[in-house]
Amino acid sequence: MSFVFRPWQLLAAVLAGWANQDQQRVVEYVLTENQILKELLGRKRPRLNDHQRCRLAVKGKVLGRKLLAEISRLFTPDAILRWHRLLVAAKWNYAERRKSVGRPATSSEVVELILRFAKENPTWGYDRIADALANIGHDVSDQTVGNVLKQHGIEPAPERKRTTTWATFLKAHWEQLGAIDFTTIEVWSKKGLVTFYLLFAMHLSTRRVRLVGCTPYPGGPWMMQMARNLTDPFDGFLRQPIRYVLMDRDSKFTADFQAALKTAEVQPVLLPAQSPNCNAHLERFFRSLKEEALARMIFFGESALRRAVEQFLIHFHGERPHQGLNHRIVEPGAEVGQKDGAIVCRERLGGLLKYYHRQAA
Repeated sequence: MSFVFRPWQLLAAVLAGWANQDQQRVVEYVLTENQILKELLGRKRPRLNDHQRCRLAVKGKVLGRKLLAEISRLFTPDAILRWHRLLVAAKWNYAERRKSVGRPATSSEVVELILRFAKENPTWGYDRIADALANIGHDVSDQTVGNVLKQHGIEPAPERKRTTTWATFLKAHWEQLGAIDFTTIEVWSKKGLVTFYLLFAMHLSTRRVRLVGCTPYPGGPWMMQMARNLTDPFDGFLRQPIRYVLMDRDSKFTADFQAALKTAEVQPVLLPAQSPNCNAHLERFFRSLKEEALARMIFFGESALRRAVEQFLIHFHGERPHQGLNHRIVEPGAEVGQKDGAIVCRERLGGLLKYYHRQAA
């Protein structure tokens, strides 16, 4: 069976290569910098302390031997992985349980709490962690906290806070976060099959969604009008409490579009390339929209598409429970939770969407 090459496959390969160019340049710079450092040192290798070995071991284990062999210049992959094995062995070293003279070893409970506080609070230093332990009945010094973190390859606060996780960012701004993105649907028109772009916005904490616009030609002027609609002081979706809006690096989100949002004091947060999971809530909405409604219909004209989307949004907000909201409905009606009355079914889109409730007496 012969392989048929398609132009879009070449385009996808080119785009993927372009997206990785910046990352590759960073890697090449670091490799060159390490090579120059090795040349300056000559045959001598820098002597690392235990804390530095732990940090390299933790990072190197994630990369694996093959990738380490490609990027490591000052230390061999075998050395880095050996340090990791020693780090793992130290975890299972129960010598502290033996009776010995001197200061007793830090208990495993305190060690676990120190590691937990450091990971959950990237800006906390040794003193702040020691204070938090004192609040729950563990009296340890800041030096003990520092020793435990060094033994487990965890950087001090100035280094940890530079690498705030995406989950931490979302939790810190949850009530103020919105998201916008496009999805597409094919519509039959006089010109044949036309791709329509649907722009949606979501408030993440409440799961409220709005269809911002629908067009086959999402050019610059249209996007600027969408920015004005989103930030309208009376009816705009991106009003208080939303202060940050997640968006991917789609070229349709132009610099002028982003500038219009900033003028309205809404900060665009650009997601990493090829990372739909960073906008998972809106992506999950798109999946529900298509699987439950749009993918099961054929549309003739824009008006039919808009009616279907409007009906789904009514169902999404007022009739459909959401797992992310503990199986609650975004905007429940008065009939939700009633225990008396006949059970009736409300249908939308010819029965594609169904909602069961009790009929009011």
